[in-house]
Amino acid sequence: MAHGIDLSHLPRHVAVVMDGNGRWAQRRGLKRTDGHAAGEEALFDAVEGGLEIGLPWLTVYAFSTENWRRPLDEVRFLMRFNESLLLRRRDDLNERGVRVRFIGRRGGRVPRRVLRHIEETEALTAKNRRMTLTFAFNYGGRAELVDAVRAIAAEARSRKLDPAKIDERTIHRHLYAPDMPDPDVLVRTSGEYRTSNYLLWEAAYSELVFTDVLWPDFRRDDLFAAIREFQNRSRRFGTIE
Repeated sequence: MAHGIDLSHLPRHVAVVMDGNGRWAQRRGLKRTDGHAAGEEALFDAVEGGLEIGLPWLTVYAFSTENWRRPLDEVRFLMRFNESLLLRRRDDLNERGVRVRFIGRRGGRVPRRVLRHIEETEALTAKNRRMTLTFAFNYGGRAELVDAVRAIAAEARSRKLDPAKIDERTIHRHLYAPDMPDPDVLVRTSGEYRTSNYLLWEAAYSELVFTDVLWPDFRRDDLFAAIREFQNRSRRFGTIE
């Protein structure tokens, strides 16, 4: 329940590393892909919880640039699963006022039909503002910074940008979603204590919350617990109290 949450002091943006699907499945004698499928319920219960309390931005790590190294069958399943999830859930999300967006590299090994469904979903939900649900898909924090630097270098070569004037705002402007606020809270499930190349620039001052809960078991109460933890912390951003 949302008991104990100060609704006047909500984080503007919560980002989540959805980890532990494989271990959840293995503990039950199931295939790793069964764990990914079970994670769908966790995701949408968290979304419902966010909507319940008025959370404006929720970002989840759906598929990383490193995930291509996984077994081919698992990669194929994840591509099909993410495509199926879009087709099954986008109308409901649209009706609930959720704007769905994607950050990450588009193209390369991502199937064209998946990219088409991504674009269709973004277009369908573009005017919604109740919540922005962002999927980091084919995403890596280092890849994002590489792509930003390449774009800045291209501007510099075309003489539209003075290298001496490159600053943090310049880099931020060239990120995948420059209008996305930095996450106030970054949650990592499954008992791992790392951010795994996720939102490296954006999460510089995020409050990190780690939980032992495996992702398929994660529910809105776990989201609320992370938010309560955030509200109990003092954020100084390099200053003193």
